Amino acid sequence: MLEAAPDICDCTWQFGIMMKDLNYYIKSFANLKVDRASGTPAPHQPILLLSVIEQFERGKIRHNQIYLTPELIATFLKYWSNLVTTDHHSDISLPFFHLAGKKKIKFWHLMPNPGFEAVIESGTKIRGLAALRNTVKYAYLDTELCEYLQNASSRLKLSEVLVRSWFSAESQQVEKLYAVDELEEIQLRLFEKGGAVYTVEDIKDQETTFVRNAAFRRNMISLYEQRCTLCRLKIVSRDNQNVVDGAHIKPFSEFRDDRLDNGLSLCKNHHWAFDRGWFGISDKYRIIVPDGRLYEETPRDMRSLQDFDDELILLPNQEIYNPRVDALQWHRSFWKIA
Repeated sequence: MLEAAPDICDCTWQFGIMMKDLNYYIKSFANLKVDRASGTPAPHQPILLLSVIEQFERGKIRHNQIYLTPELIATFLKYWSNLVTTDHHSDISLPFFHLAGKKKIKFWHLMPNPGFEAVIESGTKIRGLAALRNTVKYAYLDTELCEYLQNASSRLKLSEVLVRSWFSAESQQVEKLYAVDELEEIQLRLFEKGGAVYTVEDIKDQETTFVRNAAFRRNMISLYEQRCTLCRLKIVSRDNQNVVDGAHIKPFSEFRDDRLDNGLSLCKNHHWAFDRGWFGISDKYRIIVPDGRLYEETPRDMRSLQDFDDELILLPNQEIYNPRVDALQWHRSFWKIA
């Protein structure tokens, strides 16, 4: 039984501005305007909100900006695969976009990327993760709701109403799922296997591929202790963001090879340069900067790429994950690096 829809009685007014209380959002969560075209309520919106609440709980969302991060998408997929029993298909872009639709009761809002303001305003349907990330910078909540989600007691009440209203038969399972950091679990599983090689069918789903990319990157930068294998640069922010990438030696788009020995940890500049053949790595893990590739280098307070020629790269902290020689040979051959 769904609760009564929120109304003006759940709000107060201050300086001419309507202030919404917790009961307003409890009723809003119980009465989400979901699609029922298939005869059963579409579960996308309540699963997205459960995922957002968990991200607040874990401290992954600290401000009123909800990005389509690998953590959020992995959490969405976790709840979807364990709670959904209907024929609906997982697509986080649907609730992320349509929760901000033109309806009377609205608490979810979208910040468009520059140039896409008219698209958001028109309510044009956007499907797929790539299209949504191209259009929307982030979502944000009513200020009041964001404040409630930063409070443990309010988070509990809001998650309980979602479970009671939309997944009442799986309440115990939700509690178990809530304790699992899904992206961390995926990362650990891949690390234990040394990575994976995928089929074309494996990577058709945009959401799963996006999460896979994040897990690969995290494993690579962990192996190299968050340093660039070429220049040793390490810069880590207080929220654990850093400047290095998990780079593939043989490109993933062609080989779908996410094994850890097909990877390197490279800063943004040297990742870009490696992917364009500006340098290679020998079978003995020495840097090769081929003659004639670079027209001009004018570094300030840093070393030029040419300065690294014949130096040993930084190797991972576990020898079994040293860059695979056949992958390095493929890279040198493709870019004609002697």
